[in-house]
Amino acid sequence: MARLSRAQTQEHNRAKVLAAAQDEFAERGFRDAKIDTIAERAGFTRGAVYSNFPSKRALYFAVLAGLSESAPIPHHAEPGLTVQEALGTLARTWVARLPLADIGERDGSARLGMDLMSEVAADTRTRLPHAQLMRLNAILLGLALERLEPRRGRMVRIAETVLTTLHGATQMAAAAPGFVEPFNVVKACEQLSGLDLSDSWPTPPIIAPVKLVDEAWSPPPALDALKLAPASVTDDGIVAVLGLHRLSAAEEAVRAARVNDKITIVVVTNDPAELAPLSRLAIADLWHCLRQAFPEPAWPRLHLVIEAVAELVDAAGVPAVSDATEVAVRISQGRIVARAEGYGACHAVTSVVVDQSTRNTGRT
Repeated sequence: MARLSRAQTQEHNRAKVLAAAQDEFAERGFRDAKIDTIAERAGFTRGAVYSNFPSKRALYFAVLAGLSESAPIPHHAEPGLTVQEALGTLARTWVARLPLADIGERDGSARLGMDLMSEVAADTRTRLPHAQLMRLNAILLGLALERLEPRRGRMVRIAETVLTTLHGATQMAAAAPGFVEPFNVVKACEQLSGLDLSDSWPTPPIIAPVKLVDEAWSPPPALDALKLAPASVTDDGIVAVLGLHRLSAAEEAVRAARVNDKITIVVVTNDPAELAPLSRLAIADLWHCLRQAFPEPAWPRLHLVIEAVAELVDAAGVPAVSDATEVAVRISQGRIVARAEGYGACHAVTSVVVDQSTRNTGRT
C-alpha cells in the first residue's frame, strides 16, 4: 500500500476528528460534549484535536457545515415558476428539516443543531459576521426572486422578511416542539410574495477612488460555495474580496455590473478557523433549499468563494485581510485593469469604464 503524503495524512486525521465530533455532538449536544471524549473516539490525543480545530465551537461549526453541504437533494420538489410558487417550495423544503414535534430525548440531526443560534448569539465575534451572512443570503434569495419576475424590481426586502419567518420557525421548533404548524409557515411565505415594501437600491453614499492598473491575473483554482463546483475566476468581470463585516457590499457589485460581467465574491476573515465554517454553514443552509425551489436559470449569477486559498487573495493584490476588508478588481482579457479599496470599492470598480485601447499596455 502506498504511503500517504503529509497533506493526505492531515486530511485523513481531520476527517476522523470531524466524524468523532459529529457522533459526540449528536449524542450529548454541543454543551455537554467533551473534547477529551472526541479525542478518544477519534483515537487521538486532546492536543491532536486542538491542532486541527482551535476550539470546540470551531469544531462544532465545521461539523454542521460539512453536514449541510453534503445533504442530499430530494428529487420530488418542483421548482416554482413564479415568486409565490418558489417561496412556497422554499418554505416547504425548509420546514421539512425541522423537529416539529417533541421527540423526547432528541438524537441525530435534531440534537446536533439545537445549540447553534445560542453559540452564534453568545459572542460579538460571531454575531456581527452572522448578521452579514444573513444579509448576503437575503441578497441571494432576492436576486433569484427578481430573475423569476424581473419587472417587479428589487426584491431583497421580501427575501429578508421570508428569511425572518423561516429562521423564526426554526427557533420556535427548537424551543417549543409541536408549536410550529408547517402549513401555516408555508402559506405565510407564499403570501409574503405579494407584499409591496417600496424596495429600491440606493447608490452607496461613499464611493472609493478607482486606480487604473495593468497587472497579471493568474488566480489558482477555487471552489464555488454555492454550487460546490469549480468557480470560473478567470472570466472577465469583477472579483470582490470582502471581509465578513462587509458582505452586504456584494449587492453593489451585482447592481452595477454590465450584462456580460462575471461576479466572484471572495469571503475572507481574520478568524478563518471559526468563521469560515460558520460562513459555509449559513450559505449552504439557504442554498440547499433555494436550488430546490428555483429553476436553475433563476439562480443568482455569481460565484461565492469561502475559505479562499491565500494565492487567490494575493492574485487580487490584497496583502492582508480582515473582517472589514473591501477590495474589488476588474478583470479584462486576463489582466487586472482597475482596483479600488475601502467602502464603495465594489460599486466603484464595477461602474468604471476602462478604455484599454488608449492605455499603456506594457506588461510584466
